[in-house]
Amino acid sequence: MEDLSELYEAYAKEVKTFLILLTSNVDLAEELTQETFYQAVKSIRRYNGECKMSVWLCQIAKHTYYNYLKKESKNKSVSVEEMMQSGVDIPSNVGSPDVEIIIRHTLISIHKEIHLLKEPYREIFLLRTSINLSFKEIGEIFDKSENWARVTYYRAKTKLAERMQGDQYEM
Repeated sequence: MEDLSELYEAYAKEVKTFLILLTSNVDLAEELTQETFYQAVKSIRRYNGECKMSVWLCQIAKHTYYNYLKKESKNKSVSVEEMMQSGVDIPSNVGSPDVEIIIRHTLISIHKEIHLLKEPYREIFLLRTSINLSFKEIGEIFDKSENWARVTYYRAKTKLAERMQGDQYEM
């Protein structure tokens, strides 16, 4: 039990910081930090020492967050916008270069998945999330209705969320 306490004391702050950057939600990050360490204890036999313990824990944290999003998507619409916006401005005082690398890797993965979306999903998603156009404005750009833009955006968001949830990014 002492080993678990030492592990938590040594890495909890780093894991929580990573999750705050990923989720943009302190309360959720605290909850996911606890779940991360629970999952780490359950799977400690799989840690092979090929990477730093902090990297391994942040990978578990990332997958814990994706699992959380997967469960939430069954209850309500997944907020891919939050995934997009979380961590975009990575503070220089993150603390660990390993955490910054994982955050950058995650953001790159999200952007790759966005660019794999077919048209018009990709363009509508980017117009809505990048330059915050209204559905009415998006509809006007495509000579379609506001409702068409709304439905198409929702479909793009759903497709992206499904891709991200099924992803098993490994470093």
